[in-house]
Amino acid sequence: MENKTMMTDFYELTMAQTYFDKGEQNKKVYFDIFFRNNPFDGGYAIMGGLDNIIDYINNFKIEDKDIEYLRNLGCFKEDFLNYLKNLKFTGDIYAIPDGTPIFPNEPVLTVRANVIEAQLIETSLLANFNHGTLVTTVSKRITNAAENIPVMEFGARRARGIDSAIEASKYAYIGGCCGTSNVIAGMKYDIPVLGTMAHSMICDADSEYEAFLSYAKSNPNNCVFLVDTYDTLRSGIPNAIKVAKDYLIPNGYKFKGIRIDSGDLAYLSKEARRMLDEFGFKDTTICLSNGLDETTIKSLIDQKSCIDSIGCGDNIAASKERVGGVYKLVAIEKDGKIIPKIKVSNDTVKTINPGYKKVYRFYDKKTNFALGDVIALSDEVIPTDKYTLICPNEEWKMTTIENYTLKELSVPIFKDGVQVFKVPDVKSRKEYCTEQFKTLYPEIKRKENPHEYYVDLTKKLLELKKELILSTKNQNTNKQYVKGV
Repeated sequence: MENKTMMTDFYELTMAQTYFDKGEQNKKVYFDIFFRNNPFDGGYAIMGGLDNIIDYINNFKIEDKDIEYLRNLGCFKEDFLNYLKNLKFTGDIYAIPDGTPIFPNEPVLTVRANVIEAQLIETSLLANFNHGTLVTTVSKRITNAAENIPVMEFGARRARGIDSAIEASKYAYIGGCCGTSNVIAGMKYDIPVLGTMAHSMICDADSEYEAFLSYAKSNPNNCVFLVDTYDTLRSGIPNAIKVAKDYLIPNGYKFKGIRIDSGDLAYLSKEARRMLDEFGFKDTTICLSNGLDETTIKSLIDQKSCIDSIGCGDNIAASKERVGGVYKLVAIEKDGKIIPKIKVSNDTVKTINPGYKKVYRFYDKKTNFALGDVIALSDEVIPTDKYTLICPNEEWKMTTIENYTLKELSVPIFKDGVQVFKVPDVKSRKEYCTEQFKTLYPEIKRKENPHEYYVDLTKKLLELKKELILSTKNQNTNKQYVKGV
C-alpha cells in the first residue's frame, strides 16, 4: 500500500517539534476517537475504516523526500528533522471491529503511544474512520429500509475521487449491499459486480428496439434493459418485451429484467409488472433507481411498488451527512501512573470523558438484544450478574439489568507497533455486520424518532469526570483577566 504518512495536518508537525524541543518525545499519551451525535439523526452508527487505519499504520514512515520537503518549508529545526527520519509507530491501538454498531461518546479507538507518534497519525486515523463509518452506516440504513429487497451500490461516479469510490464500494458491501457496479472494487475485494446499461447506448442506436437487440445479442445471460430513455410504458417496456420474444426466448435465454431510472417509480413499477405478467414474463425482475435513499425506499414499499432490486448511488458514495469523529487526549503516563486528562467546554457535549477507558456491552441472555453500553476506567471490573446503568447527564435516570452476557467491545490491534489483529476478509465482515445489527432493538433502528440507546458511565468514571471538571476550571482560570471577577 502507498505510504501516506504525510497525510497529516500541518499543526501536527509544529506541535511535534514543540514536544521534541521540550524533550517530551518519549512521553506516553492516550487518545480516544469518538463521535458526539449519530449521523442521519438516527439511533446508531456502524464502525468502519479500521482496515484502512491498519494499512496506514503498517506503512507509517517518513521518507527522505518528505524530510526534504519539510526542510524547504523553513519551519523546522534540523535536529527535529533528523528525529523524524527514524520515526516508526511503536505504540498500541485498541479498537472496535468494523461492522459493529457504535454510539455517541464511547471510545471506538484508543491510541497509546509517545506523544509525537500519537499526534502525527491523528489526521489519517480520523479521515479513515469518518469515511468508513459514514458509508457503512448509510448502507446499513438503506438496506434496512429496503427490508428483503437487494440493494446494488452504483455510486462510483458520484464519489469524491477514485480512492473514495473504491473504499465506498467496499464499505457499502459490508453495510449490506449485495454488490457493486465498481469493477476495480469487485476485483480488489471479491465483491459481486452488477449492472445494467446506460441511456447513452439507447440514444446512440437508430432505435430503442435496435439498442435492446444488440445488447441482448452481446449479453444474452445478463439482459436487464433500461426502459425509461424515451417513454417507459409506451416504448421501453414494449420494446424490451419484443426483443425477449424475437431473440432471447427463441434462443433459449431468459428475459432477466428491466430497470426504471426516472418518473413516478411506484406507478411505473406497478404498470411494468402488469405488462410483463400479461405477456408471460412473471419471472422478469424490476430494478428501481434514481437518487434513492432510505426515505424514498420506505415510501416505495409503503405504496406497494413492485420492486425486485434497487440501485443506489449518490446517497451511499456521496452522502451529504457526516459522522464528526474527533480525536482527544484523555490521559498521559507519568512516573508509571496513568494521569487522566479532560477537555472542558461551555458546550456540555464537547466536555470529554477522561482517562484510559474500556467499553462493555450488555446482551439479554434470552433474546441476545443489546441492552446498553457502559464506559469504564481500564482497571474497573464490571459485575456479570447485576448492574445499574446511570445516565451521565441525568443521574436520577437509572436502569438495573440482570440475566445478561457481557462483552468488551475493543480488541487489541497493535502492540508495541506490531499488528496483532488479523483483518477478516470483506465477506466475513459483511456477515459479522449483519449478525451484529440483529442485536439492536427495532426501536433503535427506526428512522423516525429512534429510541436512544443507553451509553452510560460507571459511577467511578462519572465521579472522576466531575472532579476533573471542577479542578481544571479552578487551575486554568486567570481571574486577573476575567471581566467582572
